[in-house]
Amino acid sequence: MGGLETHEKCCALGVIGCGSGGGHRSRNTLEGKTSELCFQAGHLPGTTIAGTKTVLVHLLLCLAIFYSVYYMTASVCFGAFRLDTFDGLIPFDFKTDLSDSHSKYLVNLLSMELTYFTCGLLFAAVVKRWVWDYAITVTIIHVAVTSAVMMEFPQIWQWWLAIGCGLFLMICNGQLVAHFACQSDQSYPVFDGS
Repeated sequence: MGGLETHEKCCALGVIGCGSGGGHRSRNTLEGKTSELCFQAGHLPGTTIAGTKTVLVHLLLCLAIFYSVYYMTASVCFGAFRLDTFDGLIPFDFKTDLSDSHSKYLVNLLSMELTYFTCGLLFAAVVKRWVWDYAITVTIIHVAVTSAVMMEFPQIWQWWLAIGCGLFLMICNGQLVAHFACQSDQSYPVFDGS
């Protein structure tokens, strides 16, 4: 059964909020069919589904947080390492080689990892339980913007390793914070494992 078909049947069986982007709550179970159909459609009774506008606003907010934190940590790192000039392209610079400038390479790496760590915590405050989704999306957008700004797709394995480690850090600490901060939030599906 397709998602749209299931969604329509879910609405026909008396689910409140179908089509409005709201949560699916059963008026009557009609022998348990409503709950089964909603579950098949990916909607759990009592959960809310974020609308497109909400997702886009959260994504734009996460991108603004990501680049703001990136530039703040980069400027602190530049000052701490006493480099001569601040490079405005630091979030997108994957071409700095360790042998060329040891300090600039460390500033790039440190600011990237600190940004990913900090953004995991901040994303948890913004998007609650969906940190992993927004972290991956922001990273994909960052790679695309980096390719556009530098006019070259990054092929340096150290940069990819740093991005991967940062993303893992962002997801882990963000989801951990979100898990403990949103334990009382009943709008998110809780699986008991049985």
